[in-house]
Amino acid sequence: MSVPPPSPARPHVSLQQPSQKKSPWKPSKLFKSFRHVFRSFPIITPNACKFPAGGRPVDGPHIHGGTRMTGTLFGCRRSRINLAIQENPRCIPMLVLELSTPTGKLLQEMGLGLVRIALECEKHHPADHKTKLMDEPIWTMYCNGRKTGYGVKREATADTLNVMEMLHATSMGAGVLPSDDTATDQGELTYMRGYFELVIGSKDSETYYMMNPDGNTGPELSIFFVRV
Repeated sequence: MSVPPPSPARPHVSLQQPSQKKSPWKPSKLFKSFRHVFRSFPIITPNACKFPAGGRPVDGPHIHGGTRMTGTLFGCRRSRINLAIQENPRCIPMLVLELSTPTGKLLQEMGLGLVRIALECEKHHPADHKTKLMDEPIWTMYCNGRKTGYGVKREATADTLNVMEMLHATSMGAGVLPSDDTATDQGELTYMRGYFELVIGSKDSETYYMMNPDGNTGPELSIFFVRV
């Protein structure tokens, strides 16, 4: 009797499941509070990349009524960038989006100044409108007002969980991660992680503002999810 080959081993992951607590809707006037968002985030070279010890939250600016989350932009420099949202650095991602912008290009734009990403999807027929905003599968993407392609919701793959595992002790930072695929022609596996303040305007709009605890002037990153 033939024996089926064993399934490929899944990498050990110590990440926790996110809690099931619900975030209350907040009035749209809270969108006016974004001035304390992420200001300055140096991209660290491979030799200078340091991982902070421990996952203790860093005290810093806070948007009144917002919910603190952890956001990570990551991907090989010449491939599409991914966005992962976690309840905290030790949790399995609640949301993973693959964006059509190359990783290196988006990080370069963030180094030049203000970056606003808008992700839009269409409303369903009212009778079928039961899908939560963050469960929408496909988004049209705009970066600083320019249509740049699309965003697609993905499941957290083994590769994604491996990246989150490597960064589980990192609250915020940027740099290059080691990769087993030395033959790739897509460039280095680069990441940037920080705290985001989630502000919920309605069931059809949510915004993530990347926070900077130093309050320095410089680049800003805001990510808007809108169902229109």
